[in-house]
Amino acid sequence: MSTLRRVANGFGRHVPCLGSFLIALIATPTFAVDIDGRVDPDEWRGAQHITDFRKTQPLNGEPATLATEAWILATPDGLAVAFRNSQPPSVPRTQQRVQRDFEEQVDRINVMIDFDGDRRTGYNFTVSSTDGIYDAIVTNESEFNEDWDGNWRHAVSNEEDSWSAEVLIPWHIAPMRENSGDVRTLGIYLDRIVGVTGERAAWPLASFERPRFLSDFAPIEVRSFNQSLLAITPYVSSLYDIVGSDNELDGGVDLFWKPNGQFQLTATANPDFGQVESDDLVVNFDATETFISDKRPFFTENQGIFEFTTPSDFSQLLYTRRIGGLTDDGAGAADITGAVKLNGSLGATKYGVFAAEEADAVGRSFSALRLVRDFDSQNLGVLATHVERPFLDRTATVVGIDHNWRPTARWNVRTRLIGSDIDQNGESTTGDGGTIWADYEMDHGWRQQWIGMHFANDLQINDAGYLERASLNYAHWQFNRRFTELPRDSRYMSKDWRWRVSSAYNDHGQLLNHRFRISRDSKLRNGSTEYGEVNINSAGVDDLLTRGNGPVKLPPNFDAYFEFVRPRDGNWSYLLELETFSGGLSGNDRVGYSVNIEPTYFISDALNVYVGVYFERDPDWLVWQRENLIGSFDAEEADLNAGFNWIISNRQELRLRLQAIAVDANVRRGHRVDLTGNAQPVDETVEDFSVRNLGVQLRYRYEFAPLSFLYVVYGRGGYEQANDRSDSAGLLRDTFSLRDDEQLLVKLSYRFES
Repeated sequence: MSTLRRVANGFGRHVPCLGSFLIALIATPTFAVDIDGRVDPDEWRGAQHITDFRKTQPLNGEPATLATEAWILATPDGLAVAFRNSQPPSVPRTQQRVQRDFEEQVDRINVMIDFDGDRRTGYNFTVSSTDGIYDAIVTNESEFNEDWDGNWRHAVSNEEDSWSAEVLIPWHIAPMRENSGDVRTLGIYLDRIVGVTGERAAWPLASFERPRFLSDFAPIEVRSFNQSLLAITPYVSSLYDIVGSDNELDGGVDLFWKPNGQFQLTATANPDFGQVESDDLVVNFDATETFISDKRPFFTENQGIFEFTTPSDFSQLLYTRRIGGLTDDGAGAADITGAVKLNGSLGATKYGVFAAEEADAVGRSFSALRLVRDFDSQNLGVLATHVERPFLDRTATVVGIDHNWRPTARWNVRTRLIGSDIDQNGESTTGDGGTIWADYEMDHGWRQQWIGMHFANDLQINDAGYLERASLNYAHWQFNRRFTELPRDSRYMSKDWRWRVSSAYNDHGQLLNHRFRISRDSKLRNGSTEYGEVNINSAGVDDLLTRGNGPVKLPPNFDAYFEFVRPRDGNWSYLLELETFSGGLSGNDRVGYSVNIEPTYFISDALNVYVGVYFERDPDWLVWQRENLIGSFDAEEADLNAGFNWIISNRQELRLRLQAIAVDANVRRGHRVDLTGNAQPVDETVEDFSVRNLGVQLRYRYEFAPLSFLYVVYGRGGYEQANDRSDSAGLLRDTFSLRDDEQLLVKLSYRFES
């Protein structure tokens, strides 16, 4: 039976089928909706009424424990959605205030919309019971990127036995395909989460725990509206360098123009990417680069069209952190002269054009072109990137083709083909790659997954993109079983077991490892989560450690990891992580471990303080020295992660974030890698070393109008590496004396809309 209803005088007659509902909807006049958090029956007259919410955490499809109802209404100002959530006093309601893009386990609702109904890109809008918000872009069926922030309206109201939320999502928030008729088909998903138990109830019965999520959104037809927007956001900033006693004034402007649903332009001139956000500190001695997400507004605004990923972790053909990153001469971060981005559609084909220019003689030029064509059960796309790097006399062109196929409701198959062409100092190098990722949903919670990847030795996408490593041939088969029908007296709400076997070779045919993995992801009835994983790895080689000076043979090893997250209970919440592992040249003869515990104390619903402590002992840490010389170290790492979050109001917050890292490495022995890959002990000098790293940020943010901010940010940081050693606790104390940088930033931006 259909759950779509038409509201007349509050809660009207039931419409038995979608077709008759649509006729009634088209004929019904549209009423204005006041977004105040109170569901007024007169305002929501003519809306679609949803009542059949089903459990998706645990994913058993049973009716929701608490009654939930929602209304959907297309208005000239945007798509309006309302929720009324039953929650009697016997089910405690979370009163905790949260920052934008929060991750806390609180009472909340989600509205997710696929504006084109093509199952390619969704937009997630979340509102908590205290009117905190989260928004994200959903791509590749179930990958969420919360770095994007949109301008949309929301409000909540609370009563003794229920709470309500209303949202209004403007039509200009996302590019949409041209629509010639009076009706537009959207894909939509609604859910409601009970914070104290973690239960999630959704309509339709779709889940991001399944291989298909976007594809399972409910298709609905709403009245078609067209909305234009011109937004200009100038900014001024002042950066005072306390160490250098220098002050720098700056200014620039961002432009967003959407004359209609089929075209939008985003541009920026002299953008200020000062440190209003803080990245996690990283101490990395590996041969692979650490991925860092991009929070800069221009590079997150409607970036979903350029999404091109592979099964390799964090891989992207357009990794926007490259723009404004370290200059090619190593002198520091590059200044960006300007950037522009076009998004739109021509019939069933979507397109995106991207260009960015860095300043000065060493500046790089970035460009990208994206095309996507959608069909009933599949879509096909191409992404081309081009980078010019004059300082290195290098140009890089990469082309990728992506194909997503959903032959049945059970199958989801994703295929990628990639080619690169590099011209440097007059020499040309080409490389290729390809991946396939197939998911099969079976009955009774069983699932299977197959992944295959090939990246040639000469594939190079990291001028504009991110790939952890090339020269890889990888395959795995994974078998999953989800358990949701657990006894009522069990502390667990659901368990999801995974078994995986995999093999990885480099493109020279050398075995990196065979691996067997078993893992379990569990949801508890009190809202907590558990995750455990064990990996058993065969002998193989590390072909990256010596930076091109030959592979190193490594013996079998293992690692085991456990994580427990307890959401707020009274005044406390905490995170616990435990890991034990072997590795290095010792294999399983020496075992290391790590412990991370981070409790949070809630002084009030608006103010919390947290102190996290991490300690790791690695008895055989391999670090490259030079040529084919490597050092084996007995290493300790101690980290401190502390701070507070004060949500003064939904528009104001004060945040302190402190991170300190100390590494103490005591050399065991130096080794030279011979031509056969064996690490031979040598008497060459390899020195002990230590590392200290500090990052502190105190940030005040006031949103005095939508997407208009005043920032006052104090930051301090430092890094030191020395050829000596000390105990890790002493090193951690000494990090607070570091002061390479100390700055005070004031930034004011205001968004003008018409």
